[in-house]
Amino acid sequence: MSHNIESTLIEERLFSPSDEFVKQARITPDKLQQLRAEADEDYTGFWANRANQEISWKTPFSDVLDESQAPHFRWFGDGELNISANCLDRHLETRGDKTAIIFEGEQGDTRHISYKVLHGEVCAMANALKSYGVRCGDRVVIYMPMTPEAVIAMQACARIGAIHSVVFGGFSAESLKDRIEDAGAKILITADGGHRGGKIVALKAAADAALKAGCPGIEKVIVLQRTQQPIEMQSGRDIWWHDAVANQAKTCEPEWVNSEHPLFLLYTSGSTGKPKGIQHASAGYLLGAITSCKWVFDLQEKDVFWCTADVGWITGHTYVAYGPLAVGGTIVIYEGAPTVPDSGRFWKLCQDHKVTIFYTAPTALRALMKLGDEIPNQYDLSSIRLLGTVGEPINPEAWMWYHTVIGKTRCPIVDTWWQTETGAHVIAPIPGATVTKPGSCTHALPGMDVDIVDEQGNSITAANQGGYLVIKKPWPAMLRNVWGDEQRYKETYWGMFDGKYYLAGDSARRDADGYFWIMGRIDDVLNVSGHRLGTMEIESALVANPLVAEAAVVGCPDEIKGEAVFAFVVLKDERPAGGVSDELTQQLRTWVGEQIGPIAKPDQMRFADNLPKTRSGKIMRRLLRTIAKGEEITQDTSTLENESILKQLQGIE
Repeated sequence: MSHNIESTLIEERLFSPSDEFVKQARITPDKLQQLRAEADEDYTGFWANRANQEISWKTPFSDVLDESQAPHFRWFGDGELNISANCLDRHLETRGDKTAIIFEGEQGDTRHISYKVLHGEVCAMANALKSYGVRCGDRVVIYMPMTPEAVIAMQACARIGAIHSVVFGGFSAESLKDRIEDAGAKILITADGGHRGGKIVALKAAADAALKAGCPGIEKVIVLQRTQQPIEMQSGRDIWWHDAVANQAKTCEPEWVNSEHPLFLLYTSGSTGKPKGIQHASAGYLLGAITSCKWVFDLQEKDVFWCTADVGWITGHTYVAYGPLAVGGTIVIYEGAPTVPDSGRFWKLCQDHKVTIFYTAPTALRALMKLGDEIPNQYDLSSIRLLGTVGEPINPEAWMWYHTVIGKTRCPIVDTWWQTETGAHVIAPIPGATVTKPGSCTHALPGMDVDIVDEQGNSITAANQGGYLVIKKPWPAMLRNVWGDEQRYKETYWGMFDGKYYLAGDSARRDADGYFWIMGRIDDVLNVSGHRLGTMEIESALVANPLVAEAAVVGCPDEIKGEAVFAFVVLKDERPAGGVSDELTQQLRTWVGEQIGPIAKPDQMRFADNLPKTRSGKIMRRLLRTIAKGEEITQDTSTLENESILKQLQGIE
């Protein structure tokens, strides 16, 4: 019996970039070939050249890669720099008056912030933090709505060498407390609240509850006045943001730090278990952010770049707060939900702000796709020249909708694979050089040594044979550690193959053309009657049915098969009463059998109006596994966009 993951979902459609796009692209096919050849010939020299070209150094490096303490790798270890200076100061002469941030609140308020003004605001907050005793290496937790101040707070920490840890504004007080305590933070930056989904998210109340339950190390709480709702302010501890910066100078000398100085911690544990603080270094992370912005997004001087991710996630770090600013780009920040006041909000934002590059999650696309083509067709999307997806594999059906309805068949789509741990894109198309296939993230980027291996660590060369996705060589933007838990770092990421390879935790395959296809998380692989099936492929098959808008597949124990396939399905039309329909279930089972094979047919199916998603659009699969097993939900559900959906999924409503 094969232990490899099986794949029978084959996609043959090819889409080449237009001649018009290639003519203006940063990376043409010839240039991409040169980059790959350079990386193959001299791996460390390739990254050294990029670092010298892309980063402004205070002290140039001479040591490129130190592997002596593997798996703790050091890049550019004797160099010194400042991340904030690389994102702001180096643009002041040439781009000082250029718009750095276009902000729109959920209620429609807008702001345009130039590089010069952004620099001054960052310096004022940096000086405020110093006045409250924050020093290089201290930790600051940021728990804020999606406003420019969130980016200002991050950049201010980077400016003085403080290590920030952003906690997504949808997390509960308990989750916030755990992260503050694990990081050992001394300052918390938050807001009275934020606007989301037509409601006010009570951030300060959650922060107060977290601090009441623990967090003895917090000395000061800086509070942005965003919603004007009444809140409690504790005398001596809490300071309004506007008061904190009122008398501060708009200049602040950057703290020059070593290349390996920690820039931030970002926690990835989900809803159970001890938080896992992913630790990223300064120079290597910045290099990954810059090169991927230039290569994958083709980010250029006149672009307006909108990454819809919250800064509470790695996507919001790399492709909102750091990468585009380091390249001198203009970014869009939107505070609220994509369906307020109506489901045309994303497309109206693209129209109003002349967005040229749009980067979002497949989950959001499928939800908007379900509502019909007529909504985006009401808006002028002609400014968009490049589309991107992030967060999970995009099924071919959604890819084609994105391509035809949003991109009007003229915009390349960059389907990007990467992780919190990788820091920046790892596998992605180069839009001016890569022929794309719907649903495939295509090829590894130059300088990334990616492979698919079996359980013994041997490369899988057969086409469409699934295995473990690994990265075989260290890369600059990689994580450096799990904060305070070195053993967990070694076991989680380097334990399976005796430290030889970085284990991504995803299963993948390569097709006959060498294109990568992500099949799902290793822990989302189902073992059905001895066959190992990737959940993503079953989901893709379901969503390809004209009746289905979205689907999520999990496994549940089965006495005969080992695991049974349990599918949660959102229809384009109304769901059947009680969430169950034998007729629809049989129809979709037959469909999956035709698309993939009889072994992949879902054994059980439940219909709902939506899937349980966090406010960032991630499907909470752990909840679905719990429901599929018929167990009581004990996980923290406070991050859900809509908690009421759980009853539908459980068949109670």
